[in-house]
Amino acid sequence: MSDKKLAGKRAIVTGGATGIGYGIAKRFLAEGAAVIITDIDAEGGASAAQRLGDNCQFVHHDVSLASQWNGVFAYAEKHFGGLDIMVNVAGVTLMGTIEELDLETWDKTMAINLRSCFLGCQGAIKLIKSNSAESHGGSIINMASVSAVKAKPELVAYNASKAGVDMMTKSVALHCAVSGYGINVNSINPGVIETDMLKKVMSQVEDGDALMDSYRALHPIGRIGQPEDVAAMAVYLASDDASFVTGSAFTVDGALSLN
Repeated sequence: MSDKKLAGKRAIVTGGATGIGYGIAKRFLAEGAAVIITDIDAEGGASAAQRLGDNCQFVHHDVSLASQWNGVFAYAEKHFGGLDIMVNVAGVTLMGTIEELDLETWDKTMAINLRSCFLGCQGAIKLIKSNSAESHGGSIINMASVSAVKAKPELVAYNASKAGVDMMTKSVALHCAVSGYGINVNSINPGVIETDMLKKVMSQVEDGDALMDSYRALHPIGRIGQPEDVAAMAVYLASDDASFVTGSAFTVDGALSLN
């Protein structure tokens, strides 16, 4: 019997070309899973899958489009024979206060951050159910944020989208539980994590270095997070160790939300 926590499991990780998604895919592979990463960046995603090794495959994917989700799940069924773990990571942080933000930016944020999780959950439940005879349910992990519970004036769309992810996760978890599917559904609320997306946020402001310093100072633990910090939580939630854990939001933020 393998001592790897995810041995024999099959996973999809969106936003897997970089950052948190890449970190989760890398850790899942180390724990014995076969992984499909998806990303809107075709070149970056293909390169990431090559670096991650033979047990990782890449599918080009715009998470905001329902039609492309169908292709991702069809690919998983064809190449993996089913699905055990769905991790919805892909997201954007587009800044603006309620007075500054335009409707296009609001809609884009909701489509990528929230609608994508809805589509991912919906399709994953269907596919995991279809192979329930050969497995024992599965796990869905939605990437929310500490911004789901800690507001900032310049993050009106991001705050709303991530709060939506957390509450949708609870609803989906209840549905799966009372339906007897054996599918656990949880969310992770990271603090500030050092990723390419964070660099893009810094580029949207006049003094990115000063903003980074202020973010670092907000974490009582004394540092911002790394993708590996979030990946460790994802492994737990995807593993059999979390079989009695569903409908919860797990904070991985160096005590940022308490500060």
